[in-house]
Parts: sequence; C-alpha cells; structure tokens
Amino acid sequence: MLPPLRPARAPVAALLTAAMTAAMTVVLTGEVPGVSPGAVAHADGAARTVAGGRLDWSVKSSFQNYVTGPIAQGRWDLQGGAATVDGGRFRFHSAKGGYDAGSGAFEAGFSGGVHFTGHKKPDGSYELDLTISRPTVRIKDGSGTLYADMTGKAKGTGEVTQASQVPLAALDLKGVNMRGATTAVTLADVPATLTSEGAKAFAGYYAAGTALDPVALSADVVAAANGAPSGAPSSGAPSSGAPSSPEPEKKDAPKGGFTGAAVDWGVRRTFREYVTGSIAQGSWKLSDGAQDGGALFRFPAGKGTYDEAAHTLDAAFTGTVRFTGNHLDLTLGAVTVTARDGKGTLTADVADGSGSPQKNVPLVTFDTSGLKEKDGLAAVTEAPAKLTADGAKAFGGMYQEGAEMDPVSLAVPLGAEAKIPALPDLGKAPAPSPTGSQEADSGRKVSAKSATEASSSSSFPVLPVAAGAAGVVVVAAAVLLALRRRRRSAG
Repeated sequence: MLPPLRPARAPVAALLTAAMTAAMTVVLTGEVPGVSPGAVAHADGAARTVAGGRLDWSVKSSFQNYVTGPIAQGRWDLQGGAATVDGGRFRFHSAKGGYDAGSGAFEAGFSGGVHFTGHKKPDGSYELDLTISRPTVRIKDGSGTLYADMTGKAKGTGEVTQASQVPLAALDLKGVNMRGATTAVTLADVPATLTSEGAKAFAGYYAAGTALDPVALSADVVAAANGAPSGAPSSGAPSSGAPSSPEPEKKDAPKGGFTGAAVDWGVRRTFREYVTGSIAQGSWKLSDGAQDGGALFRFPAGKGTYDEAAHTLDAAFTGTVRFTGNHLDLTLGAVTVTARDGKGTLTADVADGSGSPQKNVPLVTFDTSGLKEKDGLAAVTEAPAKLTADGAKAFGGMYQEGAEMDPVSLAVPLGAEAKIPALPDLGKAPAPSPTGSQEADSGRKVSAKSATEASSSSSFPVLPVAAGAAGVVVVAAAVLLALRRRRRSAG
C-alpha cells in the first residue's frame, strides 16, 4: 500500500505543469515568460545584418580626469557625430556589420571619434594629442576585441603615429551567451583590458593589461537578404562605416539654385546636458521636420542659391527645436545660412516664451572656405563655430560673445544624383537618459563617473546568460525525474 502522498503531489504536479507550460511557451512562441522577445535566444543559426545602433564607452575615466585636470589642462572634442551620455561616456553611432545567430559571431563598426589634447606648448601644439575613432567590436568563439582607428603623439618623444583598426581592448565575455538574438544584440558594462597593441597606440600612457572602462553596446540585427553575407568575418581585422539612408528623388535645380540641402548643428553639447540635467530637468522637442541625430539637430529641406565662383551661398531650412526646463524656454527655428568670402553665418528666429520671436538673429559664425562642389555636393563638415554678440543675448547671457559652440556641417546637393550624408543611426533600442551636469562656461570639462556609477546609470540590459528554451526544458525534465523517483521509492 502506497504511503499517503496526495498532499505532496499537488504542488509537484503544479510545478511540473508550470515548467512544461513554460517550456512549451518557449518552443511554440520563442519567448521566455518575463523576458522581452528581443532578448531571447532563438538558435536558428540564421545570418543577420547589423544595421543601426550605438556603443557607449568612456575609454578610461581617470584618463579623462587627467586630460581636463590641473596638470594637463586639456580638453576633448567630439568628431563625426559622436555624442556624450551619462556625463562621462562617449556615444559612437551607426552600427554596421553582421551577426550569426547560430555561432554567436558578431561584428559591428561604429562611427564617430573623440580627440584628447593636453599639455599645451608655447607654439600652440600639444604634448598630449590622441584621437580614438571608428570603434569596432568583433566577437567570435566567446572572445571579444574592440578595435579603433588611433592617432597619437608618443609620450616624451612626440612622435606621431597613425594606425587603422588597432586591436585596442580585450573584452571579457565570460558567462555571456551570444547565440540566438533575433532583433538586437545588447551588451552592458563588459570589462575591457588594454592590449599590447593598444598600449603602443595609446602613446605610452598606460601599459598592456591596464583595466579600461567597461563597454556597452546595442546593435539592431535584421535577417540578411538571400545569398547575402552576414558581414561577420571568420578572421582578420574588421572594417566599419556609417550606413547610408535612402534619399527622396530629386530633380536638377536651375543653375545656381538648389533644394534638399541640410545643415547640422548641435547648438552646444554642454547646453544640451544642462537642459536635461539636474538643474533644468528639462528636455527638447523637435517640430516642422527637424531631426535628432543624437549629438546634433538636422534642419532639412534647405533651398537657395550657390555661386562657387563668387564663394557665396544663401539657404533657408525647415525645422524647429524648443528647449524647456526650470526657468528655461528657448525656441530656435526658421534657420538660414549665408556664406561670403569664406565666412558662414547661421541665423534663426529666436523665442524665449515671453512674446513674439526675434527674427533672423545671427547666432554663430563658422568657416566656409572649404565649401566647394565635389561629385555634385557642396559641403562643409564640422566647421568650428563661435557665438556672435546677438547670439549671446539670445542665450540670455549664459555664454559670452566668441564662446565656442558646436560645429556646423552643411551639405548642399547641386545635382539630382547627389546625396547628403546620412544622420547618425542610434538603432531602435531605448537610449539611456543622460543625467547631465551643471553647465560650465569652459564647455569641455567632464565629470567622469566611475565604472560602478556608470553601470548603475546605464539602461542597457545584459545579453541573456544561459537563457532560452533549453534551460526551461531541462527544468521541466528535472521535475519529472524527481517525481518519478519519488513514486518508485514510495512503491
């Protein structure tokens, strides 16, 4: 006669039922209960293309503090549409590459760069001069490496070296399952260590094996077209590049005239951080066709006239951006750009919420000496910009005349085949909310966070570790085995 096991059978049976139900849910729907579908491992082995996303990395917080501190008395400047988040992380954009869901092989190249300078010499040059750009992450067989283009001036000798896609940092992926992502590959706070090649390219400031700040990334993945390669290489250093976006069909404008131009301007990095920071606690809103490129705003649909021989340009753009927050209400719209004799001026209608906007306020001036037609496109890229006297008034005296503002980029298509550069592509994953920092008129110093603080403020979820249908089925099988053993022992 069997012992009275009925009271114990119900919870075991219920657990078995729940486990089997969960297992069937995974098998039939491909989703683990309580886990977002994009994070579930679907080990279908399909090749996928990486198209859009961001990489956040502060390189090394102590290095940032050294560069901007009292010894080096330096700064850092963003390049190629790079942005800042969480106060001390640099955000690189427009992921492009490939991913193999079956093996977990992954490669993504990102655009943008950061230029560090310090220890200024009497002749205006810098003893510390280092640029890190176009970072690329390559992962295969559980091993990961971050590559980057590096330009550095050796410590002591001043010898300048340039190298493309240097294996800069080794990534510790212990316990991370790279297989089976279907919509996005997302990694948070992956430990990074300086490689021997990276130490050389880092101009001798750190030795190989030095711990760098952790790396976070999120890259969208889509099924590769039939017969198209996934982009994840089997060997060799990776390549990178910003994706291009389709342009609407254009017609040739009358000689000297143009349509479809764009001007990109981020206003000022530290102003954006002030708006979203703890003091203003605000935000910005785009309207009338303005676009957000992460580190810049694009004012599109520009039309006007251009005379290359006379070095003149007049253009008007659409788009409005409104900044609001505590004791803050500033709207910039109806942007225009003029160029005369190598000098450009960006103007806008300015409103502060108190009444009618001021019309055609000259905000910044920038260098347009390089504005020349090439392949049907006349462009100026990241020209340094300085605040005008009227611009200083428009910002309520927050900055003085001559203050450095974000650079201006201008792209003017002069033919139907010309395409303006694509905006930075940050991917579909939600971006972390920047904590910001109090505005300082120096405009370049940062309050870098430690790795622990950066980890706590990042919104990147960690790629699932040992998750998926197999794990649930194993749990269900274990419960079934335990139940059978119990019944046998009872008999």
